[in-house]
Amino acid sequence: MAAGRVTFTAAGVRRGAVESLPLWIGMVPFGLVIGVLADAKGLSFAETVLMSAVVYAGAAQLLALELWTDPAPVLAAVVAAAVVNIRMAPQGAALAPWLDRLRGIRLWGTLATLVDHSFAMSVQDQRAGGRDAGYLLGVGGGLWVSWVAFTAAGHLAGSVVRVPPGHPLFFASVAAFLSILVGLWRGPRVDLAPWAVAGLVALAAHRGGLPVPLPLLMGSFAGAALGAWIELRGRSLPPRAPDGAARR
Repeated sequence: MAAGRVTFTAAGVRRGAVESLPLWIGMVPFGLVIGVLADAKGLSFAETVLMSAVVYAGAAQLLALELWTDPAPVLAAVVAAAVVNIRMAPQGAALAPWLDRLRGIRLWGTLATLVDHSFAMSVQDQRAGGRDAGYLLGVGGGLWVSWVAFTAAGHLAGSVVRVPPGHPLFFASVAAFLSILVGLWRGPRVDLAPWAVAGLVALAAHRGGLPVPLPLLMGSFAGAALGAWIELRGRSLPPRAPDGAARR
């Protein structure tokens, strides 16, 4: 493959799908809970599967189901989902080196299956020199299959599955995402300050009583803003002289 040339191949899609398999474990408890909650709110099996297949956003689906009443607050659910998923905008910008080269179904199919895990794994692949944008679709598509399957299983389980709030199983999805972050870490000089600011701002907002998902959004944008400032500042500085070079 020519250096710098972005491609989209079936091999890349397969590689992404295969590498998404370990993350399926983290999707199990969250998917089951969404399916059980959908059943409790009166959604049919077909409606639950259709929601997971089309929306494909665990946090947004959870918020929408928690808001679900009769009559359904459609506007409130739409606004809540939009607020939760606004984080996808900077993610798309970070993946622009791949996405800008795609057209048609390849682009829209990739965007439709973009989630936090596929974003993190693809950024890691980019930094390692990856040039096959099919990888992003493979990871997202693989996780989409697991998400639909596990939410469907949760609905079928119905009253059999009862996971209380705060159960350790809820941490499985978070743990899977944290394991991905290890590969994204570029060292304390680059990432420590933005990551720390993101966590501290989110924690302060949560302790301040702000409702979900505001702490997440505030932390994300604070960390992203600091990270962008650090990178722009680094580009504007003149290159450092090598050790031992003569100084004037």
